[in-house]
Amino acid sequence: MRITRRLEFDAGHRIPDHVSQCRHLHGHRYTIEISLEGRIIDIPGNTANGMVMDFGEIKRIAWEKVVSQWDHAFLVWREDKRVMEFLASLPDHKTVIFDMIPTVENLATAAFRILDTAYRDTCGNALRLERVRLFETPNCWADATRHEI
Repeated sequence: MRITRRLEFDAGHRIPDHVSQCRHLHGHRYTIEISLEGRIIDIPGNTANGMVMDFGEIKRIAWEKVVSQWDHAFLVWREDKRVMEFLASLPDHKTVIFDMIPTVENLATAAFRILDTAYRDTCGNALRLERVRLFETPNCWADATRHEI
């Protein structure tokens, strides 16, 4: 069985080598979908009985590990020196530094890697993260899937 939880956050970034508007500082209302696979829990008395995982727990983990870190932050590539200097000049600015250019593809991959270690099977139902889908806009997204990462 596959289940999916969706969350939203706002963040800024830029794609420094891009030839169009994305090379400028700008922001997005990102949507992240976390898809888990596992067997439905069949343990009478367990709070997740009849579920693969409680959706509230999926949200709590995603919020703690990714969303709260990236929400209302500027996501910047370590090698984008001019922007790094600018952001460092802003007192208490929320900046998340990446070793790769913060494209939607790279961010989806980073989120998958972070969350993959966070979702663990605790009820013997073979729970595992299968996909992180990250929407940069309502019409543009990237999927990071288990077989590709």
